[in-house]
Amino acid sequence: MSQTSIELQPQQSDHSEPRPEPESRLQPPPQLQLTEQPQSSHQLQEQNPLQPGEPQLLNTERQEKSAWVTPQRLFGLLLVLFIGIAILGLVYYLHHILHTGSGNIAANVTPCVSAACQWAAARLSMSTDPFAQPCDYFVSICGSKGLKSKGRQRSHGIPGHSQNPIERLAETDKQNKSEHRRLGEDTTLSRKTLLLQYLRGILETNQSSSSSAVQKTKDFYHSCLDTRSLEAAGAEPFLRLIQKLGGWAVSGQWNRTDFNYTLGLLMREYETFPFFNLYVGKDPNEAASNRTKRYIQIDQPDLLIPIEWNSNTQKSRAKTETLRPFLASCQSYLAFLGSPPSMRMLHVGTFISLSSELAVAASPLQYRLSKGQLYQRMTIRDLQSQAPAIDWLGCLEAAFHPLSLTEDDHVLLHNLPYIIQMSRIINKWLHKSEMSNSGTLHTFMVLNLLHTLMPAMDFRFSETARNFSLALGNIEEEVPRWKRCILETERGFDSVLAHLLSETTSRREVYSSPPRLLSSKEISNEDDLDLLFSEVTVSSSGFFSNYLQLLSLWQKRRSKLLATQTEDADILSVAPSLVSNGLLFPMGMFVPPLFHPTYPKAMNYGAVGFLVAKDIFHLFLPEIYSHSPTMRAVGECVWTHYLKATEKAGQVRATILPTARQEEVWLQYSALQVALQAYHQSLSQNPADTSVSGLHHTQLFFRSFSQVSCDTDPDGESMPLDASFLIPVMCSQTGLCSTSPQCSLKTQQDKSQAC
Repeated sequence: MSQTSIELQPQQSDHSEPRPEPESRLQPPPQLQLTEQPQSSHQLQEQNPLQPGEPQLLNTERQEKSAWVTPQRLFGLLLVLFIGIAILGLVYYLHHILHTGSGNIAANVTPCVSAACQWAAARLSMSTDPFAQPCDYFVSICGSKGLKSKGRQRSHGIPGHSQNPIERLAETDKQNKSEHRRLGEDTTLSRKTLLLQYLRGILETNQSSSSSAVQKTKDFYHSCLDTRSLEAAGAEPFLRLIQKLGGWAVSGQWNRTDFNYTLGLLMREYETFPFFNLYVGKDPNEAASNRTKRYIQIDQPDLLIPIEWNSNTQKSRAKTETLRPFLASCQSYLAFLGSPPSMRMLHVGTFISLSSELAVAASPLQYRLSKGQLYQRMTIRDLQSQAPAIDWLGCLEAAFHPLSLTEDDHVLLHNLPYIIQMSRIINKWLHKSEMSNSGTLHTFMVLNLLHTLMPAMDFRFSETARNFSLALGNIEEEVPRWKRCILETERGFDSVLAHLLSETTSRREVYSSPPRLLSSKEISNEDDLDLLFSEVTVSSSGFFSNYLQLLSLWQKRRSKLLATQTEDADILSVAPSLVSNGLLFPMGMFVPPLFHPTYPKAMNYGAVGFLVAKDIFHLFLPEIYSHSPTMRAVGECVWTHYLKATEKAGQVRATILPTARQEEVWLQYSALQVALQAYHQSLSQNPADTSVSGLHHTQLFFRSFSQVSCDTDPDGESMPLDASFLIPVMCSQTGLCSTSPQCSLKTQQDKSQAC
């Protein structure tokens, strides 16, 4: 096994307090302070006490060969040991390096009096104590809270920086399975929401910054929040933009601009792809050769008109039942843009006609996968000969400006039949003599541009889009404005947010072949950021113009991805991921209330320690579970205890769990064991720990685990029982828990039956 050495290099940082924002429930103040005087409960409610602390450097070196070469029969044990090392490195040392009171090595337990702990105590008082609950309590998930969804959240890619088609197919399947559970998500604070709230606190702080890039980021965010200015501007900003594009036939003023010139301009300046989508990504056919080259990838577009697939004819078509609401929404958009009533029907009709023709050429991803139409390689010259209506070299150079491309460069296509048919359709509409004055193709592009800029339009446009979505039967939760604005800010200023997050979470790096945190080499300093955003002009008002700047940043990011062949880390990630040289633990995992360096060690291990272990197990579940029959027995053992403990509730349950649920029971039980072992290991090295609300050591560890399992990271379909029931199971081991749970299993088993 590998050995671990840790090198400590603490640094100093100063942060001021942000202003608090009221929420509908107790929310974490956005930042955490390391050194705070004790506050009264009244002050805890009225001021924002939390501010992150001091940075450090953790260097971890592997000295022996990886555990993956171990025989299969030892795979599970070695992985558990690795996870214990990972948790010990990521929690124990982060805790002690950042904890200003770590000099106290006395074994006695003292209360934690930091502002972070006072807020944590208030939050803990609002959660259910699993030690005080009878066994029947665990019949339903989190007591009476019912079933919740967990779902691994991923941010949506920027245009031109999307997931590859295979990944998108898998993600779509996940989203479809979880669609019916969306309504329950607002009752919990998911890890992603906690991270967004933390970033919100950073962006809304009154503290001014000497960095122009940081100030521009905050100005962009605040301009997004300023809906009053957005409503006052109305449609005028978009109408001025149309004039810059040469007008349009809808208003009767159109300069008959060249089709390919307008298309290239929309792709370069406004991230709009009306007729096809662009991605940047690797060719999976080169995976065996370990090549890292990325290619331009061309796919069918996301058409505005709803379409459906006819499995009998193997053709797509516009959904007939949606044509009426689609027609109404398009007419509303034209009305908002000042189109005369007499002109609306003509232009909407031709727009729908063109959209319907393109829809017939499109096909679903699963069909294209079955037909081998994904990742078809060809040169730009060959593409030009097969789809001549598009100036491919000119448009691609516009989209990836300032990169230079040649006709001999290769691109990857994901639906060549659509591209060929799309070219024919465009050529037909370009040469329709009876439509020469209607500018159908130009109007089609302008309406797609309107869709791109919808987040920066006034309420009428977004409300019309929402009503159309509801007419299609989509159930959409209302997303708070602040959350949408943070997501928009991240899509353009992600490198600035990564810098701010690295400062406030105060963790620079963990080097290893796994695990590691985001490296300081991956996070730009303020001087580099100021230079990077030197040409970006952002005002604190006028979100429309700021949004145009955002689109320009997207274009630069896409070009950078193709040029440098490296991809920036997703700062909104909240779970570890596999990278080429190990495991990447995002900084977003280590934000309040999951982690703070002034928390008692028991709280940090019970919350983020458990989550780290669980997420790693999820990454390697197929390999682990297939290599150890003992692991299957653990799931069966826990389930048997659960059936016996809750049999008085009178509910009929399956005596044998399906494999997926059995795996999840074993996984969470094992993750909890690993986190607890890591906590005990930390106590053996430094027995000092603090308490919160009079709770300490193992009991506080389990309370923290129960809280994060129920309030922050609830499990849905795959977990057949309340995760807090794992506490009575583990406390049934002699001497583990100083306080026995009310739901005691000791009378129901002997030592030989311990899971």
